[in-house]
Amino acid sequence: METTSRVGAQAPAAEGGQQVPSARRTVDGYLLAPFPWYGLDEAFTGPRWLMQVGASADGAIEHGSIGHGDEPSVRGETTEDKERFAVVVTVAASPVRRSADGTGLLEATSVSSAAWLAGVGLLSFTWPGQMDHTLRDDWLDQQTETAWVLADDLDGTDWTTLSLPVDGVPTPFHYRESEFGWVLAGSTQEGVHLGAYGRGMSAYGLGFAVIKDIATYA
Repeated sequence: METTSRVGAQAPAAEGGQQVPSARRTVDGYLLAPFPWYGLDEAFTGPRWLMQVGASADGAIEHGSIGHGDEPSVRGETTEDKERFAVVVTVAASPVRRSADGTGLLEATSVSSAAWLAGVGLLSFTWPGQMDHTLRDDWLDQQTETAWVLADDLDGTDWTTLSLPVDGVPTPFHYRESEFGWVLAGSTQEGVHLGAYGRGMSAYGLGFAVIKDIATYA
């Protein structure tokens, strides 16, 4: 799945090109989406915050993320066990289609799209111990490719099945853990795919629900 721009919720870059999660985002890009946004359900009572949205080449909003818990920094050895967060990624379910200007095709989205976005999202807040800045870009490229390979094989041995409530309905998710945290992905009855990733918060007790008014996150 190719995303060509981020709209409305772009945070300034930190050292090494990472997004600064504590920067305030706007809700503008989220309001342009023609699909519902998902977050953790009302059982989660902690902080919630906007992250970023992604748009296709023709400007249509395709996906975006909502954070819950501690706003994560890039994980180093000192923050490994202190931050507790879960990020929910909503991806519009779309078939292969022509771009608005008719010059090309836009890729279809799937559960694998959500799994890949979640996997890459987790990597963006991960910095392996004893690795300097010059090596991290190479490491991140390699791990991003690995995340895509894993997302493209959701029936493989790296994934297990986890049932979690979505709008109160038990829903199957593909789930995997790594040394960096956990990633899961599935689909909803509202025509979107869901991905999620986190660290310090168990995925087993989570539930998801449509956000009734995304403007309240501004």
